[in-house]
Amino acid sequence: MSLERILNARSVAIVGASRDEKKRGYQAIRALQDSRYDGQIHPIHPREETILGLHCRPSVLQVEEPIDLALITTPAETVPGILEQCGRKGIAGAVVIAGGFRELGRRGRRLQNEIVEVAREHGVRILGPNTSGMINVHSGLNLVGLNDVPKGDLALVAQSGNMALHVITEARLKSQKGFSYYVGVGNEADIGFHEFLEFFDRDPKTRAIVLYVEGMSDGRRFLQQAHRTTLTKPIVLLKGGRSATGSRTAGSHTGALAGISEVARSAFTRAGIVVVDHSDELFPAAEALSNLPPLANNRIAILADGGGHATLAADVLTDYGVSLPKLERATRERLRGLLLPNAALANPIDVAGSTDADPGVFADCARVLLEDPHIGGLLMVGLFGGYGLRFAERLRFIEEDAAHRLGKLVRETGKPIVVHSLYKFARPHSLDLLRYYGIPVFDSVDTSCMCIAKLAQYGNFLGSYHRRTSFVFRWGAKSRPEGREIIETAREEGRHVLLEHEGKRLLALHDAPVTADRLAASADEAVAIASEIGGPVALKICSPDVLHKSDAGGVKLRLGTPDAVRGAWEEILESVRRHRAKADIRGCVVSPMAAPGVEVIAGTKIDPQFGPVILFGVGGILVEVLKDVVFRVLPISRRSAKEMLSEIRSAPILHGFRGESPVDLDALADLLMTVAEIVESYPAISEMDLNPVLARPDGLSIVDVRVLLHRHRRDEPQDGA
Repeated sequence: MSLERILNARSVAIVGASRDEKKRGYQAIRALQDSRYDGQIHPIHPREETILGLHCRPSVLQVEEPIDLALITTPAETVPGILEQCGRKGIAGAVVIAGGFRELGRRGRRLQNEIVEVAREHGVRILGPNTSGMINVHSGLNLVGLNDVPKGDLALVAQSGNMALHVITEARLKSQKGFSYYVGVGNEADIGFHEFLEFFDRDPKTRAIVLYVEGMSDGRRFLQQAHRTTLTKPIVLLKGGRSATGSRTAGSHTGALAGISEVARSAFTRAGIVVVDHSDELFPAAEALSNLPPLANNRIAILADGGGHATLAADVLTDYGVSLPKLERATRERLRGLLLPNAALANPIDVAGSTDADPGVFADCARVLLEDPHIGGLLMVGLFGGYGLRFAERLRFIEEDAAHRLGKLVRETGKPIVVHSLYKFARPHSLDLLRYYGIPVFDSVDTSCMCIAKLAQYGNFLGSYHRRTSFVFRWGAKSRPEGREIIETAREEGRHVLLEHEGKRLLALHDAPVTADRLAASADEAVAIASEIGGPVALKICSPDVLHKSDAGGVKLRLGTPDAVRGAWEEILESVRRHRAKADIRGCVVSPMAAPGVEVIAGTKIDPQFGPVILFGVGGILVEVLKDVVFRVLPISRRSAKEMLSEIRSAPILHGFRGESPVDLDALADLLMTVAEIVESYPAISEMDLNPVLARPDGLSIVDVRVLLHRHRRDEPQDGA
């Protein structure tokens, strides 16, 4: 159902209306009246006749006029019955304020499931529960009670009423920006983040979307919608709960490494979302992205009236990966004609006093810089806006004229300008004029640089967009009959883990370069297999109860003689039985020793929010110590696979370090694509580790494999998840 009747409701019922000024049922009506809501308000109270001059009804069913939306302010246990009445009345949606649902544990989860079932049965959409409410700023539909929300074109969606208040207050005090909507999603029991994105994508009053997210009910559908929305409207997101590592599992390295923060950031960025790390960055980034054109390239010019600010800005932008290119000779010559002889004409440009008598020179220099074809945008840092205050009153009018010229220059060139000013606190009219033209002004060099960097990031996404990054995942597409049989055999035995040789066989079915392992049921058989291999071998315990074989003493390497193999067999079994007395031991896997190489890891897991995720990084026994890994939400393209190889901190080792030959990067990219194919082919797989994988100049070898299955078939993902 469309959210039109909810977010643009023409009539609203206040269920739980009250005469008590301390109660939400009173405050909601007062807020609607104070906000000059242009629709109808229907207070619902079983006994009162009028509240705040409005006629009451005992239930929504007694209201003669049609109702689009209900605000439910009554306790949690009353909500199911009220939702049923809303459905009978034909109300499109309900904003459920009350807490006491999923956030309170098992009992609350049962009640939340109940209200969702009732709502779906009766065709009512739920916003919340446990929400601060919603506001349509342009129509005055204020179901939050927050006064004086400035009108504008930012849609704010948040899981925290306090964060929403923070952003709105910052806009009111520090900017000329305003909001089209505010939505507090609460527990996201029914209407999800992705549905709000779809609505705001089509909403003509909204130019950009601001999100504060702690968790989401359907991360994959959110990514799919975000990927469409960001092509036309920027999304700026702050993720709460970044310190949490998610639900760890002892089953695999991938499960332990794939924390919420790393997976979410990678997924959001890949969908074109601009992610910020701090609460004081959220609104400034949204202001810049909604007002200014994104950078067509990653090259910035800095125009400063002092060396200190110029140096600091250059440092910060370099940290963000923004380029400060050398200016063209013609550009430098034009600047030389405008500035004093002692001005610095490198990038950053320091006017060195050239603007003291005429701050209009800033606008002249800005034109020269933005007309340089190699420059994508401009950062001005220093005193602009304060010349009339610091030096002479007559300069105030020159600054105001320069502000007009700068604003028109952005529109003319299609290139952004961001301004840092020490005099923002004084609110000179020249800076208000800049904001009128959409040029953001900040009193922090770091914030200014951050905004420029986010404009560059968004521009890069738009410039490199390709439709293969769709986040659509279809299960079982390339499975093999023998692969399905391997998994089914484990299921029939009650196992949720494949034995190592089974995992390698599954990989081999998809042409992955695994070692030629064989399972031995006795020491004599192990000796015979080692003899057939004809070289040093590794012996590894085979038990569904021992996932971390090295920890249990279940691995012996470089065994070159029959006596060594036989002795290792006895030592392994003795050690494993000490580690786990009742372990189900199937024997030992005999593997040829692989040629040495760089140890890397590839793995997958099912993220609870985003679905299948792939990992690549430095492998071996230190994988969880170094944590030098990168993530992608599946599926991936080969381009994405190659990008993953270059993003780890240890990438120089792969490319050859101190005279070493580079490893076969194409083979590693092939491996990541194969791992992705296997996960897509078998929805029963919950996690998979290939660690270590030995990467060499002439290829690679998968030495160890761990494949975990979902414990219950009902946990397995479905098509399109």
